[in-house]
Amino acid sequence: MFGTTTIGIDLGTANILVYSKEKGIILNEPSVVALNTNDGTVLAIGQEAKEMIGKTPTSISAVRPMKDGVIADFDLTSGLLREIMRRISVSGVRKPNVVVCTPTGATSVERRAISDAVRSTGARSVVLIEEPVAAAIGADLPVAEPVANVIVDIGGGTSEIAIISYGGVVSSTSIRTGGDHMDEEIIQYIRKNYNLLIGQTTAERIKMELGYAPIEHVTQTADIRGRDLLTGLPKTIQVSSTEIQSALAETLQRILEAIRNTLELCPPELSGDIVDRGIILSGGGSLLQG
Repeated sequence: MFGTTTIGIDLGTANILVYSKEKGIILNEPSVVALNTNDGTVLAIGQEAKEMIGKTPTSISAVRPMKDGVIADFDLTSGLLREIMRRISVSGVRKPNVVVCTPTGATSVERRAISDAVRSTGARSVVLIEEPVAAAIGADLPVAEPVANVIVDIGGGTSEIAIISYGGVVSSTSIRTGGDHMDEEIIQYIRKNYNLLIGQTTAERIKMELGYAPIEHVTQTADIRGRDLLTGLPKTIQVSSTEIQSALAETLQRILEAIRNTLELCPPELSGDIVDRGIILSGGGSLLQG
């Protein structure tokens, strides 16, 4: 019946996902809004808006209203959510009860902003849940049992590491480092070593094609097109996966240190569970090869 559906929203820096128990994932779009800079009118959202990044005239701006896992622009986020709700209402989901993921490191003000933005769409009720707990539930882990479940959720703006037992977070670390920071490191590496300027979309593609976590891997190469900073002309270069791994090393090291810090806070009684059960990776950053 309309109005009684409960949906889950992952309001991420890079992507927004909407899930319902009955239908599974009913929407998965980039968290991007394109607007008219003259009057603030929203022109496009999601994938359509993302494809505009770096290609628009001065009268159009394609931006991400979320930064580091929290709201950077309340009005744009509210507009994005309203359009999302309009789209899913077509499939019969109207005035739903909403469960929204938030970073474990979000402040009370940031959490309130997320709640208010969702409520502004006409949601019947809003419940906030920490991202690692939501990821553990989604991975069908026994979160309510007295065993340690370790989640490493690498998103676009944040990385969340948590040890979960008895339905709650025993220890956690939230760092504002994720896939977007990897993209930026690739951009800076190419700029510094090749005097070539590339955009975020190109950096993301190269990350997915050539990004590796381990140092030891079979070397691959790919072509990159950008603007030569010396001549101002278009230029194509070839880079290797070894170079991209080097560019990503600092971000990956920060994530590893956060994992280590979280494990050091684990109660001794749960340490054995971690050895037996291992660590679950989630989020877009977990797709990095290796």
